[in-house]
Amino acid sequence: MKVAVVLFTRDLRVHDNPALAAAARAAERVVPLFVHDPAIRAGEQRRRFLDGCLADLKASLRRLGADLAELRGDPVTEAVRVARAVGAEGIGVAADVSGYARHREHRLREACEAERVALKTFPGVTVVPPGAVRPAGGDHYRVFTPYWRAWQARQHREVEGAPRALRLPDGLPASWLRDRPAVEDGAGGESAGRRRLAAWLPQLSAYEDNHDAMAADRTSRLSPYLHFGCVSPGEVAARAAGRPGAEPFVRQLCWRDFYQQVLYAFPDLRHKAYRATAQEAWRDESDALQAWREGHTGVPVVDAGMRQLLAEGWMHNRARLITASYLTKHLGVDWRAGGDHFFDLLLDADVGNNYGNWQWVAGTGNDTKPYRRFNPVRQGHRFDPRGDYVRRYVPELAAVEGKAVHEPWTLPEARRKQLDYPAPLVLP
Repeated sequence: MKVAVVLFTRDLRVHDNPALAAAARAAERVVPLFVHDPAIRAGEQRRRFLDGCLADLKASLRRLGADLAELRGDPVTEAVRVARAVGAEGIGVAADVSGYARHREHRLREACEAERVALKTFPGVTVVPPGAVRPAGGDHYRVFTPYWRAWQARQHREVEGAPRALRLPDGLPASWLRDRPAVEDGAGGESAGRRRLAAWLPQLSAYEDNHDAMAADRTSRLSPYLHFGCVSPGEVAARAAGRPGAEPFVRQLCWRDFYQQVLYAFPDLRHKAYRATAQEAWRDESDALQAWREGHTGVPVVDAGMRQLLAEGWMHNRARLITASYLTKHLGVDWRAGGDHFFDLLLDADVGNNYGNWQWVAGTGNDTKPYRRFNPVRQGHRFDPRGDYVRRYVPELAAVEGKAVHEPWTLPEARRKQLDYPAPLVLP
């Protein structure tokens, strides 16, 4: 093959990128392409993170002798236009699982057939591709534990190295290859993701004991890099495997795959209750919903989590469970409203994990105990026993000492008035 196009989507890396590796082996010249799709909305923090990912990817591709072509518009239209312009014989793309991504792939396949261009899809968004393991008599696993057993038993694909070199076709338009500003410190990208992974792996032995400690924040923080494909989930799993204490962390990677295979089988996960028998009777509480979004519910650990989300585009996983449970089980607000708010703000929000977890908490999804309810006060005392997480994100309570920081409504009235902090919308 003389020329191939690699369409990047959620695989913004050169290491362990099966589509890029295959193109480098099969084609003399390769056009790495990213299309900014206006149909995919992104908040300001996620946009900045994506900018960092693309700047880093461009720099990596330039070191290999190529570059990243960037266009704006419908990815199918633009990918086929590029293939036609450079005389490409094939387009490679990572297979994805959401309804939108699968429809995009279907349209791309039809367009490629019309242009007599080969389209090939590759794994890489998950460790185990959706549908690769199935229960007897079913199209996907509905319960995590049996999926975990099957996932562990399956032989995972080999990790691919980065291509040694790439060559662009001659004469590409300069407008496709415009320069990008240098990557900001702390922004996204493969280089930052790989540094974070390397720093994280030696800490695995303490993960099980510390990952729920909200103030310590001893989680990997790899989720945004996994979402954008700056690091390969397959490589993360492979490098973690066999290390002391790795299993609880690898289990989290499996949870990520679990919800991808749920979404693959149930594309309406974002909008429709997964459990057909789920009883949904949500209240119209617009004021309460807005207070929750802003972190002004009057329940400190809930407000801390929501303010962390606003400030960082990320939230500790324990806080995600607590805040989601408070919205759905205490305030009685529809999980879709909470899921949409998270999806708008989280750097790591993808459809499967975000809405799968929201449905799990709300009792409409894959939880085998759908009436499970988290008491936020007890959760705060257990996972933020000194109150440091609350004080970090709720400055109104910074001067409250001891356990009272989780229950400021128990303080004397005169002290409560000094805090400028609301009473709880609903007492836990």
